[in-house]
Amino acid sequence: MTGTVHLICGKICSGKTYYAKGLKKEENAVILSTDEATWALIRNEQGEFYNEFARRVNLYLMKKAAEIAAAGANVILDWGFWTRRDRRDISVYLEAREVPYVWHYIDVPHALWQRNIAERNERVARGEGGSDFFVDEGLLEKLNSLFEVPERDEIGVGHTPQW
Repeated sequence: MTGTVHLICGKICSGKTYYAKGLKKEENAVILSTDEATWALIRNEQGEFYNEFARRVNLYLMKKAAEIAAAGANVILDWGFWTRRDRRDISVYLEAREVPYVWHYIDVPHALWQRNIAERNERVARGEGGSDFFVDEGLLEKLNSLFEVPERDEIGVGHTPQW
């Protein structure tokens, strides 16, 4: 029996990790998170190597997700998948290995998104952010410029948080 890989797509502070934790219970799944891995390994140091390091972590987690699913367990990849190319590449990778997968898109309402950013920044400022990092205007602008809203045919499950 093969497990399923659940891929969580959404922009920063959209509630991906919160959603993934609920999905973990529903699907009896393991969560693989770039944020957790980079925090554990380099404490999210935002130097020039961070993007390359995160890319390498994602490649590793992608391979592990396919391996875990092939062994019969469900997996959740919680890292955003901000570009169409990222979504296409991992879909092709999993299809080539005959690993079932489902895309989940977190479409957060603007007001809730703004509140999530403010709450995250407050936690980080208090030293309670864990793997989160402070999102200033410059970083937010950069990350927004990178995010490509998925097309309807890219998404298996859409979720609009209301919390």
